[in-house]
Amino acid sequence: MDMLAAALPAASEARALLNAWQRDLPLVAKPYDALGAAHGLSGAQVRAVLQGALDGGQASRIGGVFGVGAGGAGMLCALRVPAGELERVARIVDAEPGVNHNYARDHALNLWFVATATDDERLQASVDRIERATGLAALRLPMRRAYRIDLGFDLDGADDAAPQAALPVAPVSDALRPLAARLEEGLALVERPFAALGEPLGLTEAEVIAALAEWCERGTLRRLGVVLRHHEFGISANAMTVFELPESEVDAAGERLAAQPGVTLCYRRDSAPGWPYTLYCMVHGRERGAVRALIDAAVRHAGLADRRHEVLFSTRRFKQTGARYFSEPAS
Repeated sequence: MDMLAAALPAASEARALLNAWQRDLPLVAKPYDALGAAHGLSGAQVRAVLQGALDGGQASRIGGVFGVGAGGAGMLCALRVPAGELERVARIVDAEPGVNHNYARDHALNLWFVATATDDERLQASVDRIERATGLAALRLPMRRAYRIDLGFDLDGADDAAPQAALPVAPVSDALRPLAARLEEGLALVERPFAALGEPLGLTEAEVIAALAEWCERGTLRRLGVVLRHHEFGISANAMTVFELPESEVDAAGERLAAQPGVTLCYRRDSAPGWPYTLYCMVHGRERGAVRALIDAAVRHAGLADRRHEVLFSTRRFKQTGARYFSEPAS
């Protein structure tokens, strides 16, 4: 097999390549060949690097990250878990197929998870099942607007990419939902992955490439490339900062906050009884002190230092997988 025979780059070089390949996967018949050409590698070597990242858990898939509003439904939820019960409750949450992220955070609301589904009815049912199984009421916080989300931030902490404009996202058409569902599973590591993606659906390679190009242009896909798991690269400190703001100020504040160095995610969510916060941002880093310094600077420069806010550091990752908006995940 050519992948096995290909000489692999050194580990440090492979890491740099994965970092560069997080976005802008070439929309051509042989994208892995095109990626390799810029680095003096063959397509087989590129596929070998990607396969190694998948096998080692550094990457979750090669595929797309869909924009908020492209399809399906998603929601951030939180549970107030009694002392000594966190492990048991986390296992129950992890077992729900629609949950793709589940983190412990240092707050009275100490377990935070994200659930996704193909529609809101299925999403609510998923969270209902968690409530019944745990005996705990979940705080439900649907997203309303994204200001900066999942850009594939730099592994070396040198991300100076400008935040994407918060433009309306064109939803996936009903006719192309099966294609979106297959893309969520990830591209195959074959010479012509777009042909392989479309073949079971009766779509030609050219039709698949045209559809993905349109999705990228219209914001349906936020990015297309390798989806990395930052914990496996030592970026294990992260904090979610939440702000209470008058409704009329949230969007302007969100746009300012999203533009600050170090902010990797920034979005607006509904408030809930006992939870007045509507603006959220995430900062990731290698150690807690550096993350806290980035948060303090971002809050100050965004003009939010005098606004009520809380910083919730993660203390443990229980689950992190790809979201499923267009197909039901396997039970």
